[in-house]
Amino acid sequence: MQIIGIGNAIVDVICKVTDEFLIDHALIKSTMKLVDENEFKKILSNLKIENTVSGGSVANSIVGLSQLGNDVGFIGKVNNDDLGRSYVEGLKREKVKYCNEVKDEPIHTGTCLILITPDHERTMVTYLGIAGKISDKDIDEQLVREANLTFLEGYLWDEGEPIKAFEKALKHSNEVAMSLSDKFCVDRHKKSFLLLVKDHLDITFANEQEICSLFGTEDFNQVIRYAKDIGKLIVITRSDKGSVAVEGGQVYECKAQENLNIVDVTGAGDLFAAGFLHGYINQKRIEICLEQGTEMASKIIQKIGARLN
Repeated sequence: MQIIGIGNAIVDVICKVTDEFLIDHALIKSTMKLVDENEFKKILSNLKIENTVSGGSVANSIVGLSQLGNDVGFIGKVNNDDLGRSYVEGLKREKVKYCNEVKDEPIHTGTCLILITPDHERTMVTYLGIAGKISDKDIDEQLVREANLTFLEGYLWDEGEPIKAFEKALKHSNEVAMSLSDKFCVDRHKKSFLLLVKDHLDITFANEQEICSLFGTEDFNQVIRYAKDIGKLIVITRSDKGSVAVEGGQVYECKAQENLNIVDVTGAGDLFAAGFLHGYINQKRIEICLEQGTEMASKIIQKIGARLN
């Protein structure tokens, strides 16, 4: 395979809500909150479901890469329940190889509420379920060795088994890319993430909030200077300000597309990463990679959910 993704296997449940709904449930707009099963069910009980789809940050990117014609696979953990079987079938329909065994587990398949407010922002409430129990035993090191690149998500960097899975993947990968995933995720693991970016990752994807949190500055010029010093490929999305890649002291920029009918920004970063990596593994110039990432992100924000098809 060209790319193998490793991440939380989460079924996305998409719902439209008001700003008041977020306030009533103590949710902070545009962030992701982890909850237990009881709180998840309580929030869901007040919602009308628009759609469900096989999701998770890296899985979204891997599906996008498959739709662009790349040979890709995904390692995640689901239960042998209705949602878990549906999740795997959803990936197979997208020609993504699901590279793990589906078996009976003591915990349900993970689920994420994606709450879309009238301003098109999305706020996520996630019950990780069995997805959060992925371990080194779930990682097929031969598959990882044979792939050109491994794509990981920052959400995986949680205490216990997921870190072991992450570290095993790092050990056996040829090239490694990672998404920082979420500002609160960066805030929780800043020291570890800095070490990963400096010493282990070949490509880091982040939005402006996340990279500013990682580097401890609100000054974007300072962010660029820090990224140059690290010397790795760091790719930053900046919403309507476009995107920036920094590599080997060089800075590349791409403008955002204009006059878009924005419906839902769910999956924008995931699909941007898919477009960028599509260019990267097919040996395109960084400028072209940024353009392809921008194209994919621009398409997805004009639809509900994180799937182009």
